[in-house]
Amino acid sequence: MIVVIQCAARKQDNAGHLRTIHGRNVMFVAQPKDAPAGRSEVYARPDDTSDTGQSWRTLLQEYNAAPGDNPLGLLPAWQLYKNPTYKLLAEHCGRDRFYILSAGWGLIRADFLTPKYDITFSRARNVEPFKRRGRQENYADFKLPSGTTESIVFFGGRAYIPLFCKLTANATGDRIVFYAGRAEPDAPGCTLQSFGAPFTNWHYQCARKFVAGNL
Repeated sequence: MIVVIQCAARKQDNAGHLRTIHGRNVMFVAQPKDAPAGRSEVYARPDDTSDTGQSWRTLLQEYNAAPGDNPLGLLPAWQLYKNPTYKLLAEHCGRDRFYILSAGWGLIRADFLTPKYDITFSRARNVEPFKRRGRQENYADFKLPSGTTESIVFFGGRAYIPLFCKLTANATGDRIVFYAGRAEPDAPGCTLQSFGAPFTNWHYQCARKFVAGNL
């Protein structure tokens, strides 16, 4: 079984960055032109062209293929987010069976070295507009490997379900989507499982109950 959970806004303070050829940290956001000025970071989308002529996404793939001693200090995805549920799932599922659905990068395996980013599908009032990815925006998101036959379980909010469905469309096993609220979300080809009334960050509690065998 493969387990997938959506990403989180709160990243570790010591999370590393990709860098320009001149050594400036890159902060990945959804709308770089609207990001606040006057900071030392360079703002970019994951699929923007870097100053090497390749996309930042391609550079990240190459870095993961040959990280050496990891000079940029990138954290594996399961360690990048502050909420302890990510560590719990990594330990329970194994890092090769645990994925995070990232609004910036797509479907990334738990051990994928991931730079700091600030991109979300959330439309909450406290989320600054430059961080918001539109649902119809075209990203070259990482997908689940083709030919996957295992069942897949997803814990995440409604805003992330369309991307989950898209990036796992080639999977041939069962896909189970947990959701909160009365109305069923649109998740073609998936089995829906209600977790009751919605509340803030309900998906973490749902994932912890899954680990404990209480679902």
